[in-house]
Amino acid sequence: MKLSWIDEFASDWVLSGKSPITADAYKKNLLLLFEYCAEPQVVDIKRWLTTTGSKEVCRKRAQSVRAFGCWCEKVGLEEFGFWKQIPVQKIDIKPQRTVVEADYKKALSKCTTARDAALVEVLWSTGMRREEIARALVEHIDFGGGFIVVPTSKNGRPRVAPVSPKALQCLRKLIGRRETGSLFNMTGNAIRLRLKKLEIPPAHCWRRGWAVQALRNGVSETSVRAAAGWSSGAMVARYTSALSGELAVEEFQRTW
Repeated sequence: MKLSWIDEFASDWVLSGKSPITADAYKKNLLLLFEYCAEPQVVDIKRWLTTTGSKEVCRKRAQSVRAFGCWCEKVGLEEFGFWKQIPVQKIDIKPQRTVVEADYKKALSKCTTARDAALVEVLWSTGMRREEIARALVEHIDFGGGFIVVPTSKNGRPRVAPVSPKALQCLRKLIGRRETGSLFNMTGNAIRLRLKKLEIPPAHCWRRGWAVQALRNGVSETSVRAAAGWSSGAMVARYTSALSGELAVEEFQRTW
């Protein structure tokens, strides 16, 4: 098995529009596999999967192997034709904390600076990831259009995130007369630490809350997916699974 194939696989993964982060993770796992066994067969891979005590790591390893095997099949490499025999560890998805409107109001009451308030408003109204907020520039905001451009999402593609009027007001106050430069002047880790210090939920809890709140307010799943940068409805379903019953009741009530 040529290790150069791994690089080609990772490149094709990104070129097909899939996540560069996932490509890097898969590549690391595959390199670990070939370090464990130079010419792995099914039995070798199964044994390698059991060398980790974590179900999550085991699952990611198996997914890496199967994705690589699927790619090999597509490009005509027969040496990995057994990839469908690799089992994927099943993991029960646990309910994750989702920010609700009460959390949003409570978070605003804890804000002590213009930057804190702007950060909370952006988290609540855009669904942006922590690192996306950290990379945001003043020139990415369109105050007239009411949106902020995210040049590179997790999947490597740009997207447009709608920004609420209240968030725009806070952002205007934050940036003052600045026309360029970092929007918040904070790294992703600095944002994490600031939220923790203010005892405000982590950024990803806000992303889930944003998706649920948007659906509850009648925003279509297609629009939520586009604004979040999701290529399918799987993430929407995952984020809203805990509140799916409540959303269904509200939707029926609107029709009545």
